Amino acid sequence: MTTKPFRFGIVAGYAPDLKAWTAQARRIEELGLDTLLATDPVGEADPLTLVPAAAAVTSRLTVGTFVLADPFRDAAQLGWQVSTLHRVTGGRFELGLGVGRPGAAGFASRLGREFAKPGERIARLADTIAFLKETPERPRLLLAGGGPKMLALAAREADVVTLSWEPRTTESAADSIVESFREMAGSRFPDIELSVNLIAVGNAPAPQIAKYTGVDVPELAASGAVTVLPENPAAAQETLLRWRERWGISYVTVNSGYAEPFAEIARSLTAGG
Repeated sequence: MTTKPFRFGIVAGYAPDLKAWTAQARRIEELGLDTLLATDPVGEADPLTLVPAAAAVTSRLTVGTFVLADPFRDAAQLGWQVSTLHRVTGGRFELGLGVGRPGAAGFASRLGREFAKPGERIARLADTIAFLKETPERPRLLLAGGGPKMLALAAREADVVTLSWEPRTTESAADSIVESFREMAGSRFPDIELSVNLIAVGNAPAPQIAKYTGVDVPELAASGAVTVLPENPAAAQETLLRWRERWGISYVTVNSGYAEPFAEIARSLTAGG
């Protein structure tokens, strides 16, 4: 389906201090991975404060957000920040935007920001994107979506789209999701970089993941869920090549706890072409 090269990234949501954050950025670059993406917030920290620090201590790594909650920020100020990051990093900044994850209402309230109903947040996000696209030089835009309204917006506007699978999504279920998105994107589909954010690599139990998703990793792996990648590099390579051929997915991310095995998979795949 696609000849796009693979990219591999880490989503980081924890930074006890700047020393640990920059050390993590250096390590991810040393491992040969392509991107470091900050959650919103990173613990209690502002990602747009931490992202430039990661860029400053690396030379090749693309840095970005996964994903900024649009309700937390004013569009004009955000435009200033991201255009600055795009310029001063030499194009190494990638902007991920979204409408805010479940539970974000409380954080928005602390910032004195409104956290409207989902449909209103998507409409506001569309306005923010329109504003950002008026800037002549801007970073690539990543949107993550699972519902039809968010996927429709991503199909119209995004450079990179992360398909937000439910944890138990199987390959057969994913077929219809990708096909629906392909129809939404129309002639834009070949130009969009499709991505998936994994829950885990391997099948070891992960209590924190189970607490968040309601299902533990061994069960997901055993059921063939597309949210878990085999840890064995050969098996992972076969899986990722199949996903790229079947759906066009070429950009894969996972949380920082799996950086080491994920990097081994990335090396084996890129070495094999």
